[in-house]
Amino acid sequence: MNINTILFDLDGTLIDTAPDLAYALNALLKHSGLNEKPFDQIKPLVALGAKALIKFGFDCDESHPDFTDRHQKILNIYRDNISQFSKTFTGIDRLIKTIETRQMFWGVVTNKPENLTHLLLEKLDITPDVVVCSDTLAFNKPHPAPLLYACAQLAINPSQCLFVGDDKNDMLAGQNANIKTVAVTYGYGKVTKGWECDFVIDTPKELEKWIL
Repeated sequence: MNINTILFDLDGTLIDTAPDLAYALNALLKHSGLNEKPFDQIKPLVALGAKALIKFGFDCDESHPDFTDRHQKILNIYRDNISQFSKTFTGIDRLIKTIETRQMFWGVVTNKPENLTHLLLEKLDITPDVVVCSDTLAFNKPHPAPLLYACAQLAINPSQCLFVGDDKNDMLAGQNANIKTVAVTYGYGKVTKGWECDFVIDTPKELEKWIL
């Protein structure tokens, strides 16, 4: 394959954000007089967003009268502690450096809101060539629009791109955009045959085969 661009999902693929999201949920639970939840139970829900964490932590749905308030509070706590524990996964920093040395493009396509995404990237001193978030367009993954928009911003053909993610919706987005997909086993999702991805990797270093 003639690859000149690698696009990444953010949470669970590029950056390990679960510790700070777990902190935000447990801080809110503690403030509400409730018991904290084990990290291992929170981690798989991170890819589903803050609303999923509220549903799990408070055992409620969006019809609950306090749901909106709780959702805003967990976002506020997370924003104020967004880089307390979060860091790139082992091998990502080296991979990015290699991509840039080879004068390839790379970017982030995430269902995380713009304000939180850019704040996190700034805190960790990460500067992708393109960033597409949940509120950049009218559609989110698994819709192909965010990936195709990223390719258009970089003026590259989707056939020259890889999309790397840790969730089935990442793989569906890639398939819908006719972009080759790479599922990571080190993230928050449990990779299964049902994901129908093109490739599976256990470490970021394995992506170097498409760069070198």
